[in-house]
Amino acid sequence: MGAAGFSDGHRGRKVKVVVFLACLWCLVSLSCAGRLSASRQKLEVQKHLKRLNKPPIKTIQSPDGDIIDCVHISHQPAFDHPFLKDHKIQARPSYHPEGVFGENKMSMGPKERTNPITQLWHMNGKCPENTIPIRRTKKEDVLRSRSVKRYGKKKHRSVPKPRSADPDLTNESGHQHAIAYVEGDRYYGAKATINVWEPKIQQPNEFSLSQIWVLGGSFGEDLNSIEAGWQVSPDLYGDNNTRLFTYWTSDAYQATGCYNLLCSGFIQVNSEIAMGASISPVSAFRNSQYDISILIWKDPKEGHWWMQFGNDYVLGYWPSFLFSYLTESASMIEWGGEIVNSEPDGQHTSTQMGSGHFPEEGFGKSSYFRNIQVVDSSNNLKAPKDLGTFTEKSNCYDVQTGSNGDWGHYFYYGGPGRNPNCP
Repeated sequence: MGAAGFSDGHRGRKVKVVVFLACLWCLVSLSCAGRLSASRQKLEVQKHLKRLNKPPIKTIQSPDGDIIDCVHISHQPAFDHPFLKDHKIQARPSYHPEGVFGENKMSMGPKERTNPITQLWHMNGKCPENTIPIRRTKKEDVLRSRSVKRYGKKKHRSVPKPRSADPDLTNESGHQHAIAYVEGDRYYGAKATINVWEPKIQQPNEFSLSQIWVLGGSFGEDLNSIEAGWQVSPDLYGDNNTRLFTYWTSDAYQATGCYNLLCSGFIQVNSEIAMGASISPVSAFRNSQYDISILIWKDPKEGHWWMQFGNDYVLGYWPSFLFSYLTESASMIEWGGEIVNSEPDGQHTSTQMGSGHFPEEGFGKSSYFRNIQVVDSSNNLKAPKDLGTFTEKSNCYDVQTGSNGDWGHYFYYGGPGRNPNCP
């Protein structure tokens, strides 16, 4: 009995040792796999940074912590695109829409005067001729993204679909909007002057933006979109600064397109304005108001989609071959605000849209788009017909249109998000 007991005990100890060694092996394997995975990710991030950050001719340190690289115009990220290898840069558009230059200044009263706006990095220098300013992408920028592949891309289904037949789309994507729009015609561009604010964002994976959408195709997998405006996006930029941005996609945000110059596509020709750089100053509640003008239009000769910032800066163009539907014209234009609500279980974020105040509060308190125009087939800027409005939850964010001699077609929009009527 004693010998048998000893033998059983010995076997038990052996089993325990084997189990211990197996567990140890698992831990070592997992640790090695983890290290391997971390080192693979590190390598992937480094390769991506090398692809994005082109060798600069000059570097400017911005007061907000950004690094602006002045990169030779022919070395910009656009030319990584296989279709652009032999592309001859178009230095300027063949035609401007009639009515852009020599525009009458707004005859606003003293309380409604707006002020000039610039980018923060201008305080510390400017880029030489034949270069373009590019905001340098840092390692931490890429690491904040869900993956290297998705860095600089919007999530699927983030375009507002007026009169959507599917109310679940809002809950599914978490994107909410307050917009004005036109549809039912062929559009060759759009323009607006947009009030600039610094909305508060509840958590880093949310954002708040105000922009123009130039859209072609259906709202399915084939949607074409060109977008430009201002945004606050802690996830993308690592801070809460208000920044100028652009975006494009030709397949509803699935594989194509990106923000700013974070992929090949948009060709910049301007040496003074940096995509993704901070805009300064911004509007303050019941105080000084600041706004920016953005124009996107299709060059009737070459067919590319151009972007202009303010009255002075023609920034560059999206080559027409990037798109399917937008090679001809746009079928819908939208102007307005968008936020992401990432709160679970039907709760609402307190992320602000625009100024964080509702439209009825008016000038100096609420955000606005003014001088809303579309470009027609004769390359003329004109007031849109039948401006519609759309918002998923008007108790959280709303929109109100109007028209007068000074501001043409305009609307106030936005809101605070969570409030007693928007729990």
